[in-house]
Amino acid sequence: MTLLVLLASVLIAGVTVLQYKEEAEDYHRERLVRKEEAIQQNIDYVLKSTTYPITPEYIPLIFKERDKIYEMSQVHNLTINIYSLEGNLLVTSKGSFVEDTLDKKLNPKIMASLASQAKKRVLVKSELNGEIFQSSYTYVTDQKFKPLAILNLPYLQADDFIPRELVESLRRLAEVYLLMLVIAIVLSFVLSRYITRSLKTISDKMEQTKLNKRNEKIELEETSEEIYALVTAYNGMIDELEASAVKLAISERETAWREMAKQVAHEIKNPLTPMRLTVQNFQRKFNPEDPTIREKVTEYSNTLIQQIDTMSSIASAFSNFAKMPVQKKEKLDVVEVVRLGLDIFNENYIDYTYSPNEIIANLDRTQLIRIVTNLVKNGIQAIPEHKVPEIKVNVWKQSAVLYITVSDNGIGIEEDNKDKIFEPKFTTKTSGMGLGLAMVKNIIETYKGTITFTSTPHQGTQFVVELPV
Repeated sequence: MTLLVLLASVLIAGVTVLQYKEEAEDYHRERLVRKEEAIQQNIDYVLKSTTYPITPEYIPLIFKERDKIYEMSQVHNLTINIYSLEGNLLVTSKGSFVEDTLDKKLNPKIMASLASQAKKRVLVKSELNGEIFQSSYTYVTDQKFKPLAILNLPYLQADDFIPRELVESLRRLAEVYLLMLVIAIVLSFVLSRYITRSLKTISDKMEQTKLNKRNEKIELEETSEEIYALVTAYNGMIDELEASAVKLAISERETAWREMAKQVAHEIKNPLTPMRLTVQNFQRKFNPEDPTIREKVTEYSNTLIQQIDTMSSIASAFSNFAKMPVQKKEKLDVVEVVRLGLDIFNENYIDYTYSPNEIIANLDRTQLIRIVTNLVKNGIQAIPEHKVPEIKVNVWKQSAVLYITVSDNGIGIEEDNKDKIFEPKFTTKTSGMGLGLAMVKNIIETYKGTITFTSTPHQGTQFVVELPV
């Protein structure tokens, strides 16, 4: 309240000063215009009544005849100077003893400005010996509006009365606002003491309120109706908070178990699909007469054993309430392990490139395969039926960083979904729980690596995995 009163007083004082200045400028400008119009009418009368020819050469004689220029100056209480069209001083109402102090020649800029003005009138503001002048320049014309000379009227802005009025107005304004300021300070003090006494007790209790402990209710006596309502609401909130804390704890435990179950189901489902495809492929292509049957059986068996090991590690991790799966560091050839992971896919459009031929890294074999198979599986599912599918997997090593890229020519990722793509349970597919990419990201970040992607709608997506080797 005090600040508002101070701010209002300063703003109104500033506006008042500005208003007075603008009014003073307008007053002097309008007064000079009125005097100029009256002098022009007087000049027209002199030109009509003279016996001299009305030409520029006779202008000094016309206005000195019977002291016409001095008479006009006294009537209008204004100095009158008349210059030729070339800018030379012809006649002035000042006495001969001060005539030498006048400019005998007009400033060429003023003459050029006067010639270019549509209203043929120029105002020039200047300051001399601490006094402000407004000088008006207009043409003296004959009855056919042909210019004969240039009329100059130097007008002194006497502002003595305006500052006096301004000071008086500001003094009265200061008295009123000083009284308002005193009232605002007293009122603010009384109100703040009355309000904050009860609010301080409430704020102290609120600061001590915790979700995980028993909170005390507020008890106040002799308080206002509004504060009493606030205290009642707080005490009711404490009761609800305790009930909500119990429900929240139960809900969190249930949610945690449900999420764990969903993740386990999702992770177990991933290796089951390639196992099914491997068995079906074996049934379809089994031929006892095939001379390479033993190698094929060995290959199929290795694939099944590998996926069974993955499921076993998931089950073990779940039973121990640890991360899924427990991370093991093995010295392995990344190029070969990625190839084994891709062997579970029967699609012939998967293009696998790598450089160099052998990349040794300390990683978990199962987790590395899971990263690759999840990304490839997502890429396959993102390709619409009308497109010729393309999946490209590239592995290379640069310095101490392993790079794995998986790109497809699928439908891409919409702009609105890019921020959610790694969130658990988010999916744009009609099936699945949306846990695959979230778990892949978790595995990669455990290795202090990163996973990023670039995507163009209806053209495709590329995932880039960076892992320190």
